[in-house]
Amino acid sequence: MSEKLINIKEVALKNNCPECFSNDGLHLTFKQKIVNTKLYKSITSDISHEIECKTCHSIIYPVQWTDDIDRVFEYQKKAVTPKKSSTYLKKASWFVIIAVIIIIIAITLLIIYYTNL
Repeated sequence: MSEKLINIKEVALKNNCPECFSNDGLHLTFKQKIVNTKLYKSITSDISHEIECKTCHSIIYPVQWTDDIDRVFEYQKKAVTPKKSSTYLKKASWFVIIAVIIIIIAITLLIIYYTNL
């Protein structure tokens, strides 16, 4: 099973960085988790976010946010449109489902046949 995060929205913020005080380096990124296994691929509703300063290359954690950053984050959070949560079955899972159905039918037919003897 593998999990990965895909970018669904990236926004450059005009706020001052709490670390280096640059006002053109902050980037807010929203990411959505995708789970990929042998049987299915699932787009989850889990959304994560990260604010990074491209100038000083540091992650800005929510504890460090100013009121301005917090307001901009709340606005951008409402504006983000994640991909719809869904699950796609792969060929291997369809093979397993069909094989189980065939086995159940075969067992049922054998039981019917031997009870009628």
